[in-house]
Amino acid sequence: QVQLEESGGGLVQAGGSMRLSCVASGGDISEHVMGWFRHAFGKEREFVAGITWSGDTTDYAASVKGRFKISRDNAKNTIYLEMNNLKPEDTAVYHCGISAIVPIVRTAFASWGQGTLVTVSS
Repeated sequence: QVQLEESGGGLVQAGGSMRLSCVASGGDISEHVMGWFRHAFGKEREFVAGITWSGDTTDYAASVKGRFKISRDNAKNTIYLEMNNLKPEDTAVYHCGISAIVPIVRTAFASWGQGTLVTVSS
């Protein structure tokens, strides 16, 4: 069973940048799609970004497109989320997931990590 562990969160001021990491272990994730989601207080989990195995296809939520960039290093079993021009509304617990459906299907992710908290102050 694949286990996912996120890291890199913390406190940042509006307009700042941050990079999150998610490491997969305990299983083979070859050819699998991976993605980032976030869960803010009082709101449902929402899709942030997804990326295919090769990295040739990505998908971004409209709210983060142009500000965030997802990438992966398959040799390290790791995906990243580069976040720029952060806004207070980006405050949430960010967690990663894995999907066996290609291309990216936002509702098909599972094996959720525990998440890392990102707090953006105004």
